[in-house]
Amino acid sequence: MRESLATHVHLELWDVDPKLLDDPLRLEAALLEAARAAGCTVLGSVKHQFQPHGASVVVLVAESHLSIHTWPEHGYAAADILTCGKTLPEEGVKSLIGLMKPARHEVRRYDRGNVRTP
Repeated sequence: MRESLATHVHLELWDVDPKLLDDPLRLEAALLEAARAAGCTVLGSVKHQFQPHGASVVVLVAESHLSIHTWPEHGYAAADILTCGKTLPEEGVKSLIGLMKPARHEVRRYDRGNVRTP
């Protein structure tokens, strides 16, 4: 029997408000809310504002991480949630979609660290 150690969800968000995508504080708040929705234990975060525009934010959780990188000039953001344990990464994805309000989005889910169990 195989069991995965973690779940990795990639989220692509199109046609998001460029002002939101260029605001690291609001992006951090969205990731923190997504971490809570996923049942993660937040350990800290790092954010960076690019010039002339764009931002990256990473939230470190005991179960791994959540991150987002933005291209406001294209209305696009790439986000990911990697978690292990009894978390609900799909709930984090729902939270991000609700907060970011993309016109369209795409979600891909991967099992990570497939191991054999007795």
